[in-house]
Amino acid sequence: MPGNALISVYDKTGLDRLAWIFSKLQVKMVGSGGTAEAIRKIGLKVVDVSEYTGVKEMPGGLVKTLHPKIHGGILGDWRDSVQKEYLEANRIEPLDFVVVNLYPFREVVKKDPSDLKRAVDNIDIGGVALIRAAGKGALLNHRVVPVTSPGQYEEFVKELERKGYVGDELRRRLAREAFVVTAEYDQAIRDYLVGQSR
Repeated sequence: MPGNALISVYDKTGLDRLAWIFSKLQVKMVGSGGTAEAIRKIGLKVVDVSEYTGVKEMPGGLVKTLHPKIHGGILGDWRDSVQKEYLEANRIEPLDFVVVNLYPFREVVKKDPSDLKRAVDNIDIGGVALIRAAGKGALLNHRVVPVTSPGQYEEFVKELERKGYVGDELRRRLAREAFVVTAEYDQAIRDYLVGQSR
């Protein structure tokens, strides 16, 4: 601590509490689109993903976080001299916290299963990639903390307030939960699309 946090959330419940603890601990926040806007509205400083990567968001918000500066920051190991040389040469900063929740695919298809276009529009790509990368980074380098649900915020914030960092036990549990999130999300997409083909 301090470190860097990437925040990209569809469900903004509890975002203010999370952003305040990051601000208090002087963790730099990097936010995508509406998330960055929401953080600014509560009076806190945040860097836009597009400013950090140097690449403007694709129209329609289809591509925001799929960039080597993002995924390198999550997966990179600064203790490895070869990786460190690459990371520094490309001005990639470590992303220590990855706070992501996904487009509400299940809720959308439950409301109107006949609207295929709307269903496909709500298949999250970048968010799933971020969660998987953060889960892997947490287990591989013992550095990254994935946070995938507002329901995890309270315990996460309390640990930061108490210790000033997130311990290995909570990090590993959050990593396991991250892979459960992506597996269940993919299963929901699979079930919906198989059902459409009948």
